[in-house]
Amino acid sequence: MTRLRGGAALAVAMVFAGSTLAGCEGLAPPADGGGPSGSGVPADGDGRAVNPLDNPDGTKPGLAAITSTADRARARAVIEKVGTKGRGPRTGYERDEFGYAWKDSAPRDVPFSHNGCDSRNDLLKRDGEDLRFRSGSDCVVMALTLNDPYTGKVIEWTKSRATKVQIDHVMPLSYDWQMGASRWTKDKRESIANDPLNLVPVDGPTNSAKGDSGPASWLPPNKTIRCSYSVRFAQVSLKYDLPVTAADKGMMLRQCAG
Repeated sequence: MTRLRGGAALAVAMVFAGSTLAGCEGLAPPADGGGPSGSGVPADGDGRAVNPLDNPDGTKPGLAAITSTADRARARAVIEKVGTKGRGPRTGYERDEFGYAWKDSAPRDVPFSHNGCDSRNDLLKRDGEDLRFRSGSDCVVMALTLNDPYTGKVIEWTKSRATKVQIDHVMPLSYDWQMGASRWTKDKRESIANDPLNLVPVDGPTNSAKGDSGPASWLPPNKTIRCSYSVRFAQVSLKYDLPVTAADKGMMLRQCAG
């Protein structure tokens, strides 16, 4: 197998597991206490992760922590632009309403689409390190090292244990549906489902716990990237002109206070 550094990766054989976003509802609001949790070993910094303020199209890896006073002010300015409304019914939502999972044929204005590699593997290559590919392929990732932003841990992933890393839709598809995507065209729904701005490879169990929650009900256990996560949620909201709930916006602003 060819061994390369850089890029990112995605779990296999799981059209719906972990990133189908229909999951747990009614979760308690994020606790103030508690540090990073998850599988693997403690991460040494953010690896190659990029500050989301410097990565507005999501084509660069990861979610680096936002720490400076100036950047936190910039982050709040982004979040302030997000509109709010109540969350609508989930009636009629199906994952298939957003297209076949991880297709490479999303509309051409979506980064990485039509490049001969499915969205899952595009994201694994974007965020993973020490990539190993299937023999004869520069697309199908068989193993990688991931600095998981949600838990703050380093995960050693192999395709044989696919669910250990899942691809999270930062703004969950069911949430999108309830906030207005139910009225979108098929192409627009396929765009948000495959847009790298809305996709992050993360610890599988942590992603499953998120379900389709907004920030008022769920935030990454790793407190250091909660402002970054909130910015990314806002970036997706603004790009696709989707509002969030008032409670979610308030929680996002609080993560970037100070």
